[in-house]
Amino acid sequence: MGNKTVIVSLSDEKYFELLLELIESINNFDQSRAVDICILDAGMNDNQIKILEQKVKQIKKAEWDIDVPGYKVRNKQWLKSQVSRAFLPNYFPDYENYIWIDSDAWVNDWHAIDMLIKGCKTKELAITQTIAPGYRDVGKVKWIFGSIASVKTQNFKHAVRSGFTKDIARKIAFAPHLNIGVFSMRKKSNGWSIWQKNLKKALSKGRVFGSEGLAINISVYVDGLETEFLPPSCNWIINHLLPKYDEDNQQFVEPNLPYNRIGIMHLAGGYFVNDVDIREDKSIEINLQTLNNSNVFKSLRFNIGKI
Repeated sequence: MGNKTVIVSLSDEKYFELLLELIESINNFDQSRAVDICILDAGMNDNQIKILEQKVKQIKKAEWDIDVPGYKVRNKQWLKSQVSRAFLPNYFPDYENYIWIDSDAWVNDWHAIDMLIKGCKTKELAITQTIAPGYRDVGKVKWIFGSIASVKTQNFKHAVRSGFTKDIARKIAFAPHLNIGVFSMRKKSNGWSIWQKNLKKALSKGRVFGSEGLAINISVYVDGLETEFLPPSCNWIINHLLPKYDEDNQQFVEPNLPYNRIGIMHLAGGYFVNDVDIREDKSIEINLQTLNNSNVFKSLRFNIGKI
């Protein structure tokens, strides 16, 4: 019998280099032999597919699993990631546990994969809330007059724009946002059908980008999907809070005590230096604080032997 767990990601032609780094970061660990890697193709070229075929178990073309009007897409095939990740068992049916990792993320420490596997076995969904010690802004509010304010949180705005009721929008307005760039679910989880129901609703009126995230937030906070909330190290989003660097162990760690090792480094939203996104230029190095109270310039992209 083959592996029971699969790690899935998706890429177009533009994100291919980042995808290769994700794959290399997974295979950098001996434990990777216990998982398979499968990829959804959302517009890679033939040469990129040939390279991938030597590195992963299976590649499938991403589809519009829910019909989306053409004017919302405009040939942006990568937007299929906003739909297809809610249907992973349909693409790769031979697994019990599904882990999704965005192609602009990479594995820094295997404990994150272990927790994603354990998490989806204990609950219907395992995912990280976008909040951690040191965060200073978890939801924007525009104060109009006195105690009257206009809510500007990501969940609230997107829910209203997508045609969900004000009651639903209010319920998720200040719930800690769930970033869908890293998650896990069992094949038999009820989460797939609940997520797909909310995603279909979100896509019917709202924009495509972010629809899958809105749908999972509603699934958890409104529908009550049983969720294992994983620590922030399992999906560390650098543009919210930069890591520190442990020089003694040559590891990226959380910037506050007890300095836990970061499991998955996520470059979501990009991190810009002189208006250049580090996702587009691997040579960019960031000035990080170290645990020895000094500073060091490090790339936040995956580099074999240079972590």
